[in-house]
Amino acid sequence: MKSYPPSRPSVAPPNGVSRRWMLKGAVALTALGGVPARAALSDYASAYRPLAPRGHVQAAGTPQQEKFVARQRSFSLMDGQIQSDNFWSFTDDLLPVIRVPQHTPLTVTLKNELAEHTAIHWHGIRLPNAMDGVPYVTQPPIEPGDEFTYEFSPPDTGSFFFHPHCNTVEQLGRGLFGALIVTGDETEAYDDEILCVVRDWRTTAAGDLLPVGTDEGASRSGTFGNLRTTNLTQSPAYQTVAQGDVRVRLMNLDNTRVMEVGIEGAEAAIIAIDGNPVSPFPLSSWRLGPAMRLDIVMRMPTQGTVKLFDYFSAQPVLLAAFNPTGAPLRKKAFDPAPLFKSDIPTPDLTSARKVRFDFSASAQTQALQDYAAEGVPWADELCLTDKTFWAINKTAWPEDGHRQAPAPLATLRKGETCVMELVNQTPHMHPIHMHGHTFKYLSSNKRPLPPHHTDTVLLTPKERVKVAFVADNPGDWMFHCHIIEHQDTGMMGMIRVVES
Repeated sequence: MKSYPPSRPSVAPPNGVSRRWMLKGAVALTALGGVPARAALSDYASAYRPLAPRGHVQAAGTPQQEKFVARQRSFSLMDGQIQSDNFWSFTDDLLPVIRVPQHTPLTVTLKNELAEHTAIHWHGIRLPNAMDGVPYVTQPPIEPGDEFTYEFSPPDTGSFFFHPHCNTVEQLGRGLFGALIVTGDETEAYDDEILCVVRDWRTTAAGDLLPVGTDEGASRSGTFGNLRTTNLTQSPAYQTVAQGDVRVRLMNLDNTRVMEVGIEGAEAAIIAIDGNPVSPFPLSSWRLGPAMRLDIVMRMPTQGTVKLFDYFSAQPVLLAAFNPTGAPLRKKAFDPAPLFKSDIPTPDLTSARKVRFDFSASAQTQALQDYAAEGVPWADELCLTDKTFWAINKTAWPEDGHRQAPAPLATLRKGETCVMELVNQTPHMHPIHMHGHTFKYLSSNKRPLPPHHTDTVLLTPKERVKVAFVADNPGDWMFHCHIIEHQDTGMMGMIRVVES
């Protein structure tokens, strides 16, 4: 059985940090340090100002249009350590970033100039099912030479991203991804903002890209890259920021890697999880699986470098370093401005439907439901796999060679509250993501995390987590592990939401 390092037990406070901050940090550390699940969640009571109510409706901006062309391109990264003409990207920038105000109509037209079909899934966005970007399930695949237009207005502010959903191991692994930032959540302007996208690349000794998946990795914790990058530069990435309260939008866009992130050299607080605002609380460390995001505010010191670390290894890995510049912009004690509360439907736990999902190694072949009578086409070799290692409720998706979809894992009525019990029966971690909806984290038998909303729940080995959501978005929605090799070798299913 694979062993994992524990959550980081402590953080040395920066020079000059107040006793007030140290006491607040100690509360958070107690909650993060592996205490029993019965520990009171009041330990996570906001150390700073609470979330601001959604007292205003963010006005939509001018409709925004983007044009992407998916094709093979050449890029040189990390001073030539990675140099390949085998990258695939949506634009001539390997990391496209879309910034759009909340509720603003967004149109993205994707032309496909690859030799295989593709699409765009908008991770974490509660959008209409037809725009979700899953070939054969929500839209026809975008074949070579064709194009498809996505149109939606993001209902929630936050830090999101996008990527394909067939042959995901290769397409995401070669560079088909980007960041989507939906603005309008700040009650007060921060003094600076930094986007930190972290991911690995798997290369030859000469720096060319290697195939990103292996059978050994797929059947265990995933295949790791050999070169780590932050914003496509060699870790650590050095950045100059204002000497004030700086917002860091941290995104783990790797296929595989789970991190334990923390800040040293500054007071820091978490303000959003997977783009969803939370009452700010001190950051000690936070476990961040693939596809998960974290918004942090840090108070830059008058001198010295602030460092962002990944502690989930034998030795800490420095991901980024921030150097303050300019005159001090904040004189009062650190008390980060909260965000506006998201307008996410509140689950009714008194009448909720309870559903259990067991995540396990694939045990047996399952009967498949024939969707032909419903007129639903099924996938091709890009959306199928030659190997099956994983299952949800003993059902693997897709199983080798099948051309029909498995039956939905659950069918819910529109407006129904569902409480999911997510049970990890394996010795590996699994970040579990559901399309089209946002969970409310309720409880765990191992980790008393603070109340928050999320679209991707990280299950540690043998952990049982309960989440709840309102099934208010009709359609067939994918539900899967976001360690991409696990997704592509069976640990994926579908949840159907039908009109009442």
